Amino acid sequence: MNRDYLNNKFDIIVVGGGHAGCEAVLACAKLGMKVLLATLNVENIALQPCNPAVGGPAKSTLVREIDALGGVMGEVTDATYLQMKILNSSKGPAVRALRAQSDKAEYSRYMRNLLENNENIYIKQCCITDLLVENDTITGAVDEFGTEYSARAVVLTTGTSLEGKIFVGLRSFSAGRLGEKSAIGLSDSLHRFGIETKKLKTGTPARVDKRTIDYSRLIIQPGDEELNFFSFKPNRPIRKTYPCYLTKTNEDTHKIIRENLDKSPMYQGLIHGVGPRYCPSIEDKVVRFASNPSHHIFIEPEGLGTYETYIQGFSTSLPIDVQTRMLRTLPGLENAHIIKPAYAVEYDYVPAIQTTHSLMSKKIKGLFFGGQINGTSGYEEAAAQGLIAGINAFNYLNGTEMLELSRSSSYTGTLIDDLVTKDIQDPYRMLTSRSEYRLLLRQDNADARLTEIGHKIGLIDDMQYFRFEEKQRLIAEETKRLENVKIPASEENNKILAKYGEHLERGMRASELIKRPAINYKIICELDKGTSKLQIPRDVYEQIEVLIKYDGYLKRQEEQVHQGAKLEKFKIPNDIDYSKIEHISSETKDKLSKIKPKDLAQASRIGGIKPADISILMILLDKHKI
Repeated sequence: MNRDYLNNKFDIIVVGGGHAGCEAVLACAKLGMKVLLATLNVENIALQPCNPAVGGPAKSTLVREIDALGGVMGEVTDATYLQMKILNSSKGPAVRALRAQSDKAEYSRYMRNLLENNENIYIKQCCITDLLVENDTITGAVDEFGTEYSARAVVLTTGTSLEGKIFVGLRSFSAGRLGEKSAIGLSDSLHRFGIETKKLKTGTPARVDKRTIDYSRLIIQPGDEELNFFSFKPNRPIRKTYPCYLTKTNEDTHKIIRENLDKSPMYQGLIHGVGPRYCPSIEDKVVRFASNPSHHIFIEPEGLGTYETYIQGFSTSLPIDVQTRMLRTLPGLENAHIIKPAYAVEYDYVPAIQTTHSLMSKKIKGLFFGGQINGTSGYEEAAAQGLIAGINAFNYLNGTEMLELSRSSSYTGTLIDDLVTKDIQDPYRMLTSRSEYRLLLRQDNADARLTEIGHKIGLIDDMQYFRFEEKQRLIAEETKRLENVKIPASEENNKILAKYGEHLERGMRASELIKRPAINYKIICELDKGTSKLQIPRDVYEQIEVLIKYDGYLKRQEEQVHQGAKLEKFKIPNDIDYSKIEHISSETKDKLSKIKPKDLAQASRIGGIKPADISILMILLDKHKI
C-alpha cells in the first residue's frame, strides 16, 4: 500500500460521499489513483435522503449510461432492489423507463463495501472548509480542524450540505439533511477564488411507521413479474419483490394546507432558493393547481429492516402538527405516526456555466464539480456527473484528452451541456423532452453507445467488453436473418395472428411483419419454428424489435445528428474578445463572454442567442477573422 497517506498526500480528493462522490471516487480509484473521500458522516455514504428509488423516465437511461461507462449505480441498484417496474411500457421506446424501489440501508451498505474494498480509497469523516490554490491551480484542501491534505485534483460533490439550512414551519437550523450538519466555510473559500454561488431549495416528505397504515384502504402497485435490470453485467440477483401502494389527497387535505400557508417558510419569504419545478411540495401543488380535487400519493417501503415508509408526493415544509393533520386526512393513513418529519432545505450551489464540459472549473485548474452542487436534483443526475468528473480528474492528472460527451451520444452529454450552457434557475431534472435525439438515446442501447468509451478509459474490463461485442454480433446477425425469413399466409399462422388482431393475405418477410404495432419477436417465434429454436436473449431481441420497427424514425434522427455536427466543426477560440465583434448585440456579447462556448453548436443553444448572431460568428470563423 502506498504510504503517502501518512503525510496526507493523495492524487485526488473527493468531497462528499453521496451518489456523485461515490461514482467519482470509485472511477479514480479503479484507474489507479490514490483518492481521499472526505465526507461529513461515513454512516451516510450513498444515502438516499429522499425517495429510496432509482430510475424512472430519462433517469433510467442515465443509470444505464453510467453502467456502460463503468460506473456502479446500476450494479448496486440491481443488488438491493425491493421492486422492479417498467414505466410507460405501452408507449414508444424513447420514453420507456425502468424504475427500482431500493432497500435504502442495503443500498448504502453495498456501496460502502465497494469503497472499503478498494485499496486506493481512503475514507475520512471530516468537513472540508477551504481549498488550497497556487497560480490558479488546485493543490489541496483543508478541513474544519485545520488539517491540510495535498492533492493534484479535487472533486466537489457536496449535495445539499453546502451552507445548508433546514426549515420545518417557521423554524430553521443549520443542516444539510435532517440529523446531519451543514458544510460551513467552503462557500466562502470558493468566493475568495472568484467562484459564484447561488441558493436552491429542495425538500422531502415525512417518514411514517408502516404499522400505523391501513393497507386495506390503499390501491396496490405491484412490480413486474418479468424482471428487468439496470446493469449490463450478467448474473443479476433474483430477489423477492414487494409492492408499493397508492392513495390520494382530498378536500380535507387541501383545506388544512390552505388554512396554514401563513406557517409555510416558502410563502412567508424565509426561503429564497428556488425549488424543483418537477417535484413541487404538496402546498405548491394545492396552490398552483387549485382546480385539481386530488393528487396521487404513493406509499413506498424504505427497506426490509425498518418500519419507515416513504410518502411520495407529500413533500412539505409546514410545521409538524400541521403535517400530522394533513397526513391523517389521507385514506389509509388516518392513524399515521410520523417517525421523521418532512422538511425543506436551502443550500448553496455553483452555477455550472462556470465549468467546462469536462466539469472542471474555468478559474481553477484541477477543481471539478459534480452533482447537486451544479444545480441538479436526483440521484441519477448526480451519479452521472460524478462519474464524468472523476474520469476527467484522472484525465487531467495524466494529461490526456478530457471526456466530453456530446448531446447526440447520451443523456449524460445532454445533461452536462444544458448545465454548462444554460443559466439554470431551478434544480435541473433530466427529462426525455430535454433531448432532441431521444429516440436514438434509449435505455436499451446505452451499452451500444458508450461501452467502447468505457473500455478505452479502462473502467470496462476485457471480459465485459467481450460480452458486449457478442451481444452486438447477435443483434446484427439476427436482424439480417429476419430479413430472409418468410412467414407464409397459412391457415395455422393466421389462427395465431388472429389472437393479436392481425391477418396475412400473402406471405411476408419476418422483418416486415414485425413492423406492425401488435407484432413482436415472440410472435414471430410462434409463426416460424426455426426462429423459436434459437436461444436469443431478451435484451437482444427487444433491441432488434426497436431497430426494425422504428427504422425510418431512427434514420431521420441520425440525419439530424449529421446536420448538428456541421455547427460543431466551427470551433471557437477560448481567448476570443467578443466585445470587439461588430453587428451582434451587447446582450449577446455578454452571454458569449460569460459562457465561452467551445463551438457554434453550443453557442446556438445559449438562451437569447439569435440565429443572426450565429450566422455572423460562422462567417467570421470561416474567414478566420476571430
